[in-house]
Amino acid sequence: MKIAFYGSSLLSAYWNGAATYYRGMLRELAGRGWAVTFYEPDAFDRQSHRDIDPPDWAEVVVYPATPEACNEVIGRAVEADVVVKASGVGVFDAELLGVFTEARPDAVRLFWDVDAPATLAELRTTPDHPLLRHLPHLDAVFTYGGGPRVVAGYESLGAPACRPIYNALDPTTHHPVAADPRFAADVALLANRLPDREARIEEFFLRAAALQPGRRFLLGGSGWHDKPMPANVRALGHVGTADHNAFNVTPLAVLNVARDSMAAVGFSPATRVFEAAGAGACLITDAWEGVEMFLEPGEEILVARDGADVADHLAALTPERARAIGAAAQRRVLADHTYARRAVEADGLLRAAVAQRRQRSAA
Repeated sequence: MKIAFYGSSLLSAYWNGAATYYRGMLRELAGRGWAVTFYEPDAFDRQSHRDIDPPDWAEVVVYPATPEACNEVIGRAVEADVVVKASGVGVFDAELLGVFTEARPDAVRLFWDVDAPATLAELRTTPDHPLLRHLPHLDAVFTYGGGPRVVAGYESLGAPACRPIYNALDPTTHHPVAADPRFAADVALLANRLPDREARIEEFFLRAAALQPGRRFLLGGSGWHDKPMPANVRALGHVGTADHNAFNVTPLAVLNVARDSMAAVGFSPATRVFEAAGAGACLITDAWEGVEMFLEPGEEILVARDGADVADHLAALTPERARAIGAAAQRRVLADHTYARRAVEADGLLRAAVAQRRQRSAA
């Protein structure tokens, strides 16, 4: 069976944090018999920052960011058994909802939200949002996080079902490697500068650095070049995915800082949580509801309420304890939180939805 997936980018993680999620999920679904076509626009300079070649497990259609090209790829939705429009494509998001009307009557229609808290906030404040017209006619909404509040939020807006398919680990791409002196630090954070995360990074990362002036703090990610920082913070700029494993294994600890909306809703671990754990990193995370569903606080991850907590964790952290926490986190994600496990759930839901659609169409 065929999946037509309209998303931001499969080939580039440049300003595109969902890339590794798409890759992990779709590769595993392809391994379970799905023929995947991924449609991505040539936008935001992503194609000149590709970090993977087109994979053998999916057809990737890169189309110009023009109305004419957008209409052409919308027309191809009729070829698929499952039509997926993802959130946050970045260009023509409203127009791409047209794939749901273009799809065959027996095709499954799915909205896959990789930033559900932000999308729900937008839907609640925009009564004429085009997605609201489509929700009652979809088969389901999938999200990559959010828990009970997100499920209730989407179903209250008319979605017939909402199912979180959480972020996870692809152990073939994220795993332990040799340490790299370029990433030597006591605490490292990988995060692009975004308006809905900057204040939390100021608190959990920059304040912690100010409280621990004798420690080395490392910041990877785009957009920080003009941000004032303590003298013990070194900013690297964009870090390509090929370097993520070394970035995760080299420092004493790796920090995770959620965006505002995801921290507020909870149950929304970023892809980087699982990627760092898969590499055996000792993780410190800002506190959010549901963290214990994924990693055990104090044993597999350290939880901080503010920058002072981060500084305190760092002060008490020995290399031996950091290695023990990282090893425990790695065991946990390999056992419970891989894309192979997530794909079993997604595959079952998709096949059930296809069968139901075909029964209704045949009636």
